[in-house]
Amino acid sequence: MNAQRADIRFDAGRHYRARLGFVLLAMEQTVESEVLRLLPPGVGAHFTRAPMANQISVDTLRAMAGGIGDAAALILPDEQFDVICYACTSGSVVIGEDRIFAELRRGAPAAHPTSLITSVMAAFRALDARKITVATPYVEAVNDIEREYLEGNGFDVLRIEGLGLDNDADMVRVAPDYLAEFARQLDHPDSDALFISCSALRSIEIIDDLETEIGKPVITSNQAMLWNCLRLAGIEDRLDHCGQLLRDF
Repeated sequence: MNAQRADIRFDAGRHYRARLGFVLLAMEQTVESEVLRLLPPGVGAHFTRAPMANQISVDTLRAMAGGIGDAAALILPDEQFDVICYACTSGSVVIGEDRIFAELRRGAPAAHPTSLITSVMAAFRALDARKITVATPYVEAVNDIEREYLEGNGFDVLRIEGLGLDNDADMVRVAPDYLAEFARQLDHPDSDALFISCSALRSIEIIDDLETEIGKPVITSNQAMLWNCLRLAGIEDRLDHCGQLLRDF
């Protein structure tokens, strides 16, 4: 039997400031790379995936609810981490925050639970944005639920329009320059902020230029999610090149 050496030196580890957990859709392709690219030093991101059919519809999103807690339980099961987030915008509004939080607490009872739509609404409030324009890749039925959810939480959705996509593999291939053009044309002149909804879209890289062009804050799903998770974990670092939210709040 081998004995552990008595002179081993330990430190606080790579993720000595905070550990964040994310429950992704089974077919998700964007969240991991964007979060890992933007994380401040000393903060760790750990990912797991919940089963889901490869179609973004009201029925498939609702059907995945029970798998969220099981997936959350797989993240660092023998370690403590700070925040656990369900990383899907459309799933957040279809399933609802109460059910999502219950599932996350079931799987990771010691972590602070949050969701992507929770993060987005927290970002709106931080920016004092009540009138919102929403650009999405979704089909109309999902957009209708998102509008109702936001309006039920006190926001005025002046305009919401989608690209009519129901396949995540198509959403991840929407060119960022096309997405910027679509969002720019959709923006309502009376809105306080423009929201580009969906964690699958590659929207982080267009935020700064789009804010300059339209003269108002641009919120995207992954930007808002990372901001909220960092702040919930007590990380106050300001990040450049991701819009006003991560730079100033």
